[in-house]
Amino acid sequence: MRDFLPEDVRRRQFVIGVIADVYQKYGFEPLETPSVENLETLQGKYGEEGDRLIFKILKRGEGAETGQADLALRYDLTVPLARVVAEYRSKLPKFFKRYQVQPVWRADRPQKGRFREFYQCDVDAIGSTSMTVEAELLSAAADVFVALGFTDFQIVINHRKLLNAVLAHAGVPAELHGPALVIMDKADKIGIDGVRTELSERGLAPNVAETLLEQLNGTPPADLDAWMTAQSAVLNDDGKAGIAELQQVFTLCKSTSAGPHLVLDRSLARGLSYYTGPIFEIRVADLAGSMGGGGRYDRLIGMFSGEHIPASGISLGLERILVVMGERKMFPESAVSAPAEVMVVQWFANRTALYLEFATELRRAGVRVELYPESPSDDGKKVGERQFKYAAARGIPFVAVIGGDELANGTVAIRNMKTGEQQSVPRANLVEILRHG
Repeated sequence: MRDFLPEDVRRRQFVIGVIADVYQKYGFEPLETPSVENLETLQGKYGEEGDRLIFKILKRGEGAETGQADLALRYDLTVPLARVVAEYRSKLPKFFKRYQVQPVWRADRPQKGRFREFYQCDVDAIGSTSMTVEAELLSAAADVFVALGFTDFQIVINHRKLLNAVLAHAGVPAELHGPALVIMDKADKIGIDGVRTELSERGLAPNVAETLLEQLNGTPPADLDAWMTAQSAVLNDDGKAGIAELQQVFTLCKSTSAGPHLVLDRSLARGLSYYTGPIFEIRVADLAGSMGGGGRYDRLIGMFSGEHIPASGISLGLERILVVMGERKMFPESAVSAPAEVMVVQWFANRTALYLEFATELRRAGVRVELYPESPSDDGKKVGERQFKYAAARGIPFVAVIGGDELANGTVAIRNMKTGEQQSVPRANLVEILRHG
């Protein structure tokens, strides 16, 4: 859990602004939910690994001495969405499309790009089983990364039904499908040997583990259509259904911005237990882990409503996006801009009201202004030099001075802090000059 200094906040606001702008272009509406949920709302939705990472809140008041918990910090934005849809279904449209940018909390081990408090940027579509939903979600995610300046990202995709069919074909008992997928999902953290060890600890025979690892080799097939046809011939009905839906997604995405970036990854598992259909992650080179991920979860909302309501979504990891963009120096100048466009110098002693009036005039015209806070004890050049140095240290591009001549002539002396050039301009023209040079 971290503090964010002004430059950090500006970068975060820039990325969030790009994400929200793209999501809105696809017709997604904003939603916010509380930071705290009932513990029972969250538990049992994420699998064993996820449940262990929930930050629990102990009972208060009379129940405090029991040491029991009844509330918890939000673990993700998907389960709270499912609760909201179940609770407000009569007020929501048949096809509800929402985006949500809020912090979540996990009792995880901090490491590069992984924190205990972090923001997720979710976009979800509720109410349809059509693979058009997945095509639009992946297209929106692709548009976000293109808008941020990424060119080397991949959208990797797999299908939970296909995975379950592969597990069954490899001889994994049905009751171990969930734990096996969680283990497979940790391959980037624990390595293939670690996967073998944990599968063995779950009671799977070595030959089963090896067959599973071989079948889930992440290398994309050279001929995707031929591979899918061959798999359909040997897998069960779930596997056939999964392959058919994957084929639909690939076909639909050809006409969207996601198409050039979409790749099948047979090893992709996604550890959360609520996924039921296509699953996906967004990856860039030289980053351990993903920049975002998601999938279809057709049964989650029914846990709260008892009604079958299909849903699919994707979550972008703000923190990892920021880390990679910072390392690659991808932020535009506007995202790390100075705190103000111009600083107003207090040239005269005890004339603060004059400069407050001038700063207010500029602010009303839409200019970001910093007023040097201290009135000098006397008038003069040295006073101005001290204030110029302060503006330079703050990275403010322009400094405005109203001294004796300027006050008499109705002008303002404006200095460009990058070039050192200074000119005297009519006060009425200052905003135009600041805007256009």
